[in-house]
Amino acid sequence: MSNATEVNIGKQGRLVIPAGLRRSLGLSEGDRLIAREEDGRLVFEKPESIHQQLQAMFAHVPNKRSLADELIAERREAAKKESEE
Repeated sequence: MSNATEVNIGKQGRLVIPAGLRRSLGLSEGDRLIAREEDGRLVFEKPESIHQQLQAMFAHVPNKRSLADELIAERREAAKKESEE
């Protein structure tokens, strides 16, 4: 936590990210961040960072394989089994 800095929540729940953190994270005015709660913490990330994490998570999946098609096929099979019961 070398870059830990105290911030205050202002009117309408606004936060100001201190200049030193903005510089070290490469944040500029107009940048978009995704906010989420994670284990009781407030986490902000650039959409590009999330995209890179997802790409890394699914890098082992061959390009020709469609996970969406596989999921649809599994759901259809499950629905078929349910209707047969």
